[in-house]
Amino acid sequence: MCYNSDMKLCIFSGTFNPIHTAHLKMAEYVLKNFGFDKILFIPAFKPPHKDYSPEMCLHRYNMVKLATGTNPHFEISDIEFKRENKSYTYDTIIELYKQNNIDGKINLIIGTDAFKQIETWYKTELLKNIVDFIVFIRENEKVELEYLKNKGYNFRFAPMEFIDISSTEIRNRIADGKSIKGLVTKKVEDYIKENGLYKNKTMA
Repeated sequence: MCYNSDMKLCIFSGTFNPIHTAHLKMAEYVLKNFGFDKILFIPAFKPPHKDYSPEMCLHRYNMVKLATGTNPHFEISDIEFKRENKSYTYDTIIELYKQNNIDGKINLIIGTDAFKQIETWYKTELLKNIVDFIVFIRENEKVELEYLKNKGYNFRFAPMEFIDISSTEIRNRIADGKSIKGLVTKKVEDYIKENGLYKNKTMA
């Protein structure tokens, strides 16, 4: 991805194991309500806070590409795959600023669980100066995050109605032989079946 004109950019990074319809609805909500030109999906090659299976890396990337391909404002980046080392958000953001003309700051979609751990992230004191956060809240969750704003983390909430879907649930349903129709796109569902993914609950 490389654009010469100024662009309002929001990134959505994660393991996406697999990407599901809630991920897509979140991105659509941000695109519609916050005025971005592009939502850039960045599958992590080696997530720093999670175990991963090397053989799943390409599958996860392919599924994100399939899921996002029908929206002209969605794009997938292989920036973390090219590095082939730990997928640190700070390094990715720095590289995106180098490659593109960004209007304002790059924004990052994040859930409250991850945002509560933001102070443990790699180079967090530098990260908070170069990115703004868009935080999604789980249903009926009471969140106190003002302490992070007081520490210099700039964020705003995305008050979208909560969609109760998780990648873990999808993997478990597949392993148990249950349907995942509607939880992922048809193309992703077909890809999972064609490649025999998640039949074992230990696959990640």
